[in-house]
Formats: sequence, C-alpha cells, structure tokens
Amino acid sequence: MGYSVGQVAGFAGVTVRTLHHYDEIGLLAPSGRSHAGHRRYDEADLDRLQQIMFYRELGFPLDQVAALLDDPDTDPQEHLRRQHALLSARIAELRKMAEAVEHAMEARKLGINLTPEERFEVFGEHDPEQYQEEVEQRWGDTEAYRQSQRRTAGHTKADWQRIKGEMDDWNARYAALLAAGEPPTGERAMDLAEEHRQHLHDTFYDCAHAMHRCLGEMYVADQRFRAHYDALHPGFAEHLAAAIAANADRHG
Repeated sequence: MGYSVGQVAGFAGVTVRTLHHYDEIGLLAPSGRSHAGHRRYDEADLDRLQQIMFYRELGFPLDQVAALLDDPDTDPQEHLRRQHALLSARIAELRKMAEAVEHAMEARKLGINLTPEERFEVFGEHDPEQYQEEVEQRWGDTEAYRQSQRRTAGHTKADWQRIKGEMDDWNARYAALLAAGEPPTGERAMDLAEEHRQHLHDTFYDCAHAMHRCLGEMYVADQRFRAHYDALHPGFAEHLAAAIAANADRHG
C-alpha cells in the first residue's frame, strides 16, 4: 500500500504542503494512489525525497535539484560521490566558521574587541590569541592574569595601537643599545629594563621586580620568546634577561 503523504511528512520532517508542491512541479511524484485517490509513496520515492532534502540543505534551488536527480547519465553511486564531496566542502567551511567564532570568543576574553581587519592592522601576523589557552592554563588562577583581563577589557583599536607603538619603540631602543655593545649590567640597559617592567606594571598587571626577574628567565627558557626577541637582534633575549636581573638586584 505504501506510505501516505502524512506519514512521509512525519518521517522526513517536512510539511504536507511541501510534498504537495514537489508533486505539482514534478520533483517528487508519488508512485501510487490509494483507491480513494490519495498519494502513496514507496521506498524509491523515499530515497528520492532523501536526495532532494540533501541538496536543499546545501542550498540548491529546486530546478537544479531536479536537473541533478533526473540526469540520465548519473547513477546512484555518482550521487553519493557528489554528496561526499559537497559535504566535505561544507564541513571545511563550517570548521573555518567555528574557528572564527572561537577566535572572537577568545578575543573577548582578552579584551581585544576588534574586527579581524583591525587586529591584523594592529598586530600584523602576530595573533594575540594564539597562546590564550596555554596562558589560561598556566596563569588563569593568578591575580596578575585577572588584573590584565580587567585592565584591557574594552580596549579600542586606538588603545592597542598606542600600546603596540610603545612596545615597538622600546624594542628599537633596546636593539640599538645591543648594537652599541652596552653591557646588560650597565646603567642604560638597567634603565631600559626598568622601563620594560614599568610598562607591564602600568598596562597589564602589577609587576614587582621579583616577577620581572621570572619573566626574564622565561624569555630565555621558552624558545618562542627567545626567537621573538632574538629576531629583533641576535642575543636580545639573554641580554634582556641579564639586564632585568641586574635591575632587580639594583632595586632589591
């Protein structure tokens, strides 16, 4: 006897009106009728409806769906291959969308409420959210981390441009000191180390000299920090760590 239009609508999660429309345009005509003239759908009809719903989910208009399903040169296996390719592309697209949403969420955690274009303009290729998960794991339960979140919450593009400009200026001056052959225990090096500490203290979190000393040691021990600083000038990381230690001793 097959399935009634109401049963098929229930199976597929579509309306009876939709099935009537598909019948009217020749997209899905039921294979049979009851004695009373009511539509009756068989297994082949349900298979075709499943194909229709798949292509509709991917945004295909009804006329293209009909052309795909009625192509005499396309066998069922070809439909499966096409669907697999379309699904793979959709999954890749959704993953990119999910990553974009995750980045936006992390940016809000950091207080970096900027558009992607603004973040690129301010930070360039450096992604300020790249190590956010690691930062949270290592320091998320510290007061310094909480202070940083509070102080940077709501920062605008102009705020981040100012902060980055200050950091770039300091980096350039310290690199020039290195190029001039200044020792890390000299007054100029220690003064710049103190300026570095004060910038962290004023901008992100309370940074005592003991904490600053630990940061200097991390700049050398963590290859990512070492690579960042040494890209500015060879030996930058170790020189800065030594200057930070000397400055901490000076204020001890």
